[in-house]
Amino acid sequence: MSVTLRRYAAVALASAVMLTATACGSDDADSDPDGPITLVVDIFGDAGFGYDELIEQYEADNPNVTVQQRGIGLGLGDYNTRLTQQITAGSGAGDVVAIEEGTMSQFFAQADKFVDLGEHGANELEGNFLPWKWEAGVLPDGKVLGLGTDVGGMALCYRSDLFEAAGLPTDRDEVGALWSSWDDFIAVGQEFKEATPDKAFVDSATSFYNLVLSQIAGEGTGYTYYDTENQFVMESNPDVKAAFDLTTDMIEAGLSNNLQSFSNEWNAGFKNATFATIACPAWMTGVIEGQAGPEAAGKWDIAKAPGNGGNWGGSFLAVPTSSKYQAAAAELVKYLTSPEGHVAAFEAVGNLPSSPQALADPKVAEAVNEYFSDAPTGEIFAAGASELKPVYLGPKNQAVRTAVENALRAVEQGQSPEEGWQDAITNGTAAGR
Repeated sequence: MSVTLRRYAAVALASAVMLTATACGSDDADSDPDGPITLVVDIFGDAGFGYDELIEQYEADNPNVTVQQRGIGLGLGDYNTRLTQQITAGSGAGDVVAIEEGTMSQFFAQADKFVDLGEHGANELEGNFLPWKWEAGVLPDGKVLGLGTDVGGMALCYRSDLFEAAGLPTDRDEVGALWSSWDDFIAVGQEFKEATPDKAFVDSATSFYNLVLSQIAGEGTGYTYYDTENQFVMESNPDVKAAFDLTTDMIEAGLSNNLQSFSNEWNAGFKNATFATIACPAWMTGVIEGQAGPEAAGKWDIAKAPGNGGNWGGSFLAVPTSSKYQAAAAELVKYLTSPEGHVAAFEAVGNLPSSPQALADPKVAEAVNEYFSDAPTGEIFAAGASELKPVYLGPKNQAVRTAVENALRAVEQGQSPEEGWQDAITNGTAAGR
């Protein structure tokens, strides 16, 4: 995305918000708000959250504030482990912390460790977020624990050059028409495998499992490992078993590259073009571009995913009570999650806004991505974002998901699907209860 457009978004945000890092309250937090302060923002991921120019503008408008980002390049698993330890200990976390959707309900149980953003004016901003995204950051008692950043959305990214080598269509509309269902997708994968046996059709079973589960649960129960009362229901929820079975069908068809997502080997798979497709929420486009590198520009494209919609990923920003500058941190959260902030983050790294105003902005709705063969990313990702069917994720979702992913990787290495399912149940239950 162009620097000019990102700068425009940052300037628009500054003129619309013009926030200052002022303090309120009589406690120790913000005890010296008029002097120079440093706010640490904890995020994760290879591309970060796209806040570089926003922060630069914020510092220019608030000369007493320095903002430091921490965690770019850190994997989600490592980030979640570190953040959980810091919140539990009551020290070490940033003044602002990103919380991924899979761990949001986990931190609801530690709500006393977070500032109520509603006490800093967040309740007036509810209309800036998709209704289900807003609700996912609010406790039953009305405390606003976090404000939404992005949502995942869903599509499928593919290497058009590998499709061409396999004799498959390369036009994104024609590719999307190949698979109305996941059974169709597996059939296309088998055709690809026969034509190009030295390449894999998908990067890993686990990434597709997460997409399939979000789709099936969104159309079905509305939850995965926990019901909405936080009862552990992994074994009794048919949606989980259906997603697991469909994924192992994909493995048994020999379509997986058997790579662990976000591992060094997975990164190398992008550079060496060892696989043709990947489950592609909006934020994945930034990951692909970063890992595949400039030499792969124009070789990737984006098509409709099989099935109906789905959502994988999305985060919130929150303020731990351990922050020395809680009011100033809350103002920064509001700045970064404003509609203009969502637009700027989309332009910087492709993160799909959870703000309806941002989704309607021409800079999002009409966006194309040059790296992905000029794919209309705004049209592809934003069109259905307002109609996404959210899936409830329980208090230990991340730990259970890791157990299931480990079981799927064991199936990729030769374990039977039946044994894999039993391991998923045993280890998932141990992690989730």
